[in-house]
Amino acid sequence: MQRPVRWGILGAAKFARQYMAPAIHAAEGAQLVALATSSPEKAEPFQAFCPDLNVYDDYDALLADPSIDAVYVPLPNHLHVEWSLKAMAAGKHVLCEKPMTMRAVEFDQLIAKRDETGVLAAEAYMIAHHPQWQMVKRLIDEGAIGKLAHVSGKFSYDNRTDLGNIRNKAETGGGGLRDIGVYVFGGARYATGQEPDEISARIRWENGVDTLTEVQAKFPGFSYSAYVSIRMHPYQEMVFHGETGVIRLTAPFNARVFGEARVELHRAGLEVQVTRFPGDDHYKLQVEAFGRSVRDGVDYPCPLEFSRGTQVMIDRVLEVATPL
Repeated sequence: MQRPVRWGILGAAKFARQYMAPAIHAAEGAQLVALATSSPEKAEPFQAFCPDLNVYDDYDALLADPSIDAVYVPLPNHLHVEWSLKAMAAGKHVLCEKPMTMRAVEFDQLIAKRDETGVLAAEAYMIAHHPQWQMVKRLIDEGAIGKLAHVSGKFSYDNRTDLGNIRNKAETGGGGLRDIGVYVFGGARYATGQEPDEISARIRWENGVDTLTEVQAKFPGFSYSAYVSIRMHPYQEMVFHGETGVIRLTAPFNARVFGEARVELHRAGLEVQVTRFPGDDHYKLQVEAFGRSVRDGVDYPCPLEFSRGTQVMIDRVLEVATPL
């Protein structure tokens, strides 16, 4: 049996504590061995399910540990590039939370460092590893809904009362576009393999942070509409509307948290075929896919080049948007 990929985590973020650290701990072929945090109290919940965890009081000390193969980076958005580059320079494979960069051009230095060091580096775009999205991509490719005509995406939650949250701070790369726009944009790109030709948008700003964004776009083969908000009741949905059918995802982005992941295939005669995915954990699947690429050289499903394309779309929305 091959040695498991040994993981360290830079920072005791809430998201890491609730989702990614347990996923690494549970994933086949992975072992969570280290956490870097200056707060011993923040390490305790991690040690509760991983009692042998080594805890470092700074990030550089963790990166200097030669026994660690890969690091997960859940730091505030504006620190992602800096610490991903440092981790790669230390010879570590890197899985960094989205958005991995603030601007698309920053991906170029990450790609260059990845190629220079030979490590695997990727954005933690977990939906690409969920079987519901792989099914949608296959259905579209097979022509299950005929010629695709329109794609729509919706994603919202409300954190207006949590003003100290990094998502409500412009200086830490907050706002809805970078936090959840990656899903409605990247989901359309992943499922169709297309890039937008034309984009228009409107944005509502609050203290330098985008709280509601509405987007219209034209892809080569279909039209597109979407909105994301961090000031609306929680909701998410993706719909792919073709000439002979419709594909609808009911929990496309936070499967099991928002609700059960279901793919609805609507076709002629009001026929609806529903495929359910009640137990699939896309965080765990992401870690396992990363491990296969590290150990066996299997192509990673979501390379940096794909993530750069989503950031290009976000950049274009920010450039062309008018006030809402």
